[in-house]
Amino acid sequence: MKFHYYSETDSLYIDLSKKVSVDSREVAPGVVLDFDAEGSLVGIDIDHASRIVDLSRLEAEELPITNLSLTRP
Repeated sequence: MKFHYYSETDSLYIDLSKKVSVDSREVAPGVVLDFDAEGSLVGIDIDHASRIVDLSRLEAEELPITNLSLTRP
């Protein structure tokens, strides 16, 4: 899973899978879910993300993380 934040558009994309998105559905204003050919969720796109979520904090509990990578542009 990867989180991509684009400051120029204030959008956050949560990439849940390496599969290609073939269908997208807006489920709330500015929130789009991306699905693969089998109908599985592969990503979440949030426009105007800083208005919807707190981008200053990322917290995880009890995830079986084996690799953690933090990068800055």
